Amino acid sequence: MNIHPLVIFFASIITSNMILNNFLGMCSFIAVSKEVETAIGLGVAVTFVLTVTTIINYFIYKLMIKFNIEYLRFIIFIISIAAFVQLLEMILEKYLPNLYYALGIFLPLITVNCAILGVSLFMVIRGYNFPQTVAFAIGSGLGWLLAITAMAGIRSRINDKMVPKGLRGSPLTLIITGIMAMAFIGFSGIVQIS
Repeated sequence: MNIHPLVIFFASIITSNMILNNFLGMCSFIAVSKEVETAIGLGVAVTFVLTVTTIINYFIYKLMIKFNIEYLRFIIFIISIAAFVQLLEMILEKYLPNLYYALGIFLPLITVNCAILGVSLFMVIRGYNFPQTVAFAIGSGLGWLLAITAMAGIRSRINDKMVPKGLRGSPLTLIITGIMAMAFIGFSGIVQIS
């Protein structure tokens, strides 16, 4: 695919956003988007893990092609993501305990965030080279951070007493996500990579 990495970077933030275009990573998006501070913490952690694991999975996939075992990519990608998150968790606990306790449950949540696996799989499906993969990974992470921070900002300003009882919580979050998705898709005339 002959797309400039900067195009991929900006498209993955706005028009091909993992949450608002592909709806990947919705579980933690809905659960953690109640407060802006926690949403930013999770968004930064997801961006870091997503970027590093996608780069690792790029090289792993290149090795799998050499050994003709690319049919194992799902299993191997999941193992590499889980191993990296576990390693990161142990390093943070030992060397940065304040950050480790501030992130709390967010680190284990990142392991099961399907957006991270999705980025690695899209990288393979679209046939990205290394610079494109790095741009896609960083942009996808920043797009996820942007979406969860915007959702947390909106949810923190909503007065639950004014919302009908049946729409409080997750239903309202899904409605807002749909409206945000339509707003982001409005930029699709600019650039789209899917």
